[in-house]
Amino acid sequence: MPAADELQSPSSEMVLLTPSSGNPPSSIAQPSTNPPEKTEGREGSAESDSSRVVIKKQLGLLEGVAIILGIIFGSGIFVSPKGVIREVESVGASLVIWILCGLLSMIGALCYAELGTAIPKSGGDYAYIFEAYGSLPAFLYLWDAMMIFVPTTNAIMGLTFASYVLEPFFGGACHIPKAALQLLAGITICFLTYLNSYYMKVTTKMQNIIMFTKIAALVLIILVGLVWMLMGNVENFTRPFDDTNTDPGKMSVAFYSGIFSYAGWNYLNFMTEELRDPYRNLPRAIYISLPLVTAIYVLANVAYLAVLSPSEMIASNAIAVTFGDKILGAFSLVIPIMVAISAFGGLSVHIMTSSRICFVGARNGHMPAILSHISVKSYTPLPSLVFLCFLSIVMLVVSDVYVLITYASIVESFFIMLSVSAVLYFRYTRPCMERPIKVAMWIPAVFVIVCAFLVVVPIYVAPYEVGMGVLITVIGIPFYYVGVVWKNKPEWVQNTIDSVTFTCQKLFMSAKEEKQD
Repeated sequence: MPAADELQSPSSEMVLLTPSSGNPPSSIAQPSTNPPEKTEGREGSAESDSSRVVIKKQLGLLEGVAIILGIIFGSGIFVSPKGVIREVESVGASLVIWILCGLLSMIGALCYAELGTAIPKSGGDYAYIFEAYGSLPAFLYLWDAMMIFVPTTNAIMGLTFASYVLEPFFGGACHIPKAALQLLAGITICFLTYLNSYYMKVTTKMQNIIMFTKIAALVLIILVGLVWMLMGNVENFTRPFDDTNTDPGKMSVAFYSGIFSYAGWNYLNFMTEELRDPYRNLPRAIYISLPLVTAIYVLANVAYLAVLSPSEMIASNAIAVTFGDKILGAFSLVIPIMVAISAFGGLSVHIMTSSRICFVGARNGHMPAILSHISVKSYTPLPSLVFLCFLSIVMLVVSDVYVLITYASIVESFFIMLSVSAVLYFRYTRPCMERPIKVAMWIPAVFVIVCAFLVVVPIYVAPYEVGMGVLITVIGIPFYYVGVVWKNKPEWVQNTIDSVTFTCQKLFMSAKEEKQD
């Protein structure tokens, strides 16, 4: 590991390349390393006999499952599963859509299992779009992810956690001050960024524990709902399809809400390079997680609908809390605690996984070179984590953060469709490509068709939101040509980039990842 004084000046072994080297001007040449040696008992150290400055493979099957479940469950199933029933207006149609959304997510996850094992690179959708369709589409996905998807999601999850923590201190008609929410959310985001930056093993163990806590909370809700039904309270299911709204626009929005609740099944693919034995553990984690999520989501909604009427669900701002207040009595306090824990765990997983998109994008020259560096102490993409933390804090003070993520959600669905279409594209263009997992052709075809429907229909239902999402994406094109395509920048620009990169390198004690032999 390079000592601190080795990072102080360009005269050391770790030098800044000049533009004349032919490499990107902000790249960092790596020092020669000592022969590999085993290291034990140190956070972030290699588990193998290597001390190379590379991202370490620290995730096993359990951690993979915890990442998928942690990001999917988040706090959404506790807070807002009302989006579906609000559109279709009947119990039966709502449950059917939840089941279909779960099946569609499983189909999509199978496609990502093939992509993740055929292209074993971190970055998920970004890596697959880059490999299939080239630089510009991949950059536009990265642009939307870094500017909108990731920081707004972090901000919203932080605010959700803060609201449930502060709620007991502001009873009655008192409202939680906005500044208090933003402050606590900001502190939480910064703390989890620090934890993910320097204590990766602690973070993954914490996420394992939170995963089991979330499952226990949802099983509690399911069991309480089942007991309630066994006591004869089944009036909400007597005529389940009465008053169903069959308007295609409403049905598509309901389906879209359901799909959004399952979002996150592709997040483990963001960290493929950090999985031990990814050819086995990536698909296994997907196969375990998605059926479990679908079963829990459907049964949790059955429990909600057994206790609450459709009108009560639509009127509630936090369905699990309303559920607990109505049926759990003195034990209802456990629900908001569980929601807060779930939001905390989901935010931690999201911070960890999303930073890898930024890291891989910078490695491909689509982001500033410093963001492709990793800490020489903890072997994590520290600059990328800090960069996304900063963007998330900025989003906390944006009053219309929820509007921003609404604008971008349809665009995100388009990019997911594009990623899965890569399965079909590679079958045609690279028939001999090594595929440890090979799904039937109808699986990606069905997913792409359904996603295309979900992308096209909102143009009719919410044209303004779609237009804003497209505009945000198109704004990235000039940045692509200036930042990526334009190579011969003026010398003063190159020197400024080099100076900022070297300063940040010293600040973060980071270095560019060493290539594997």
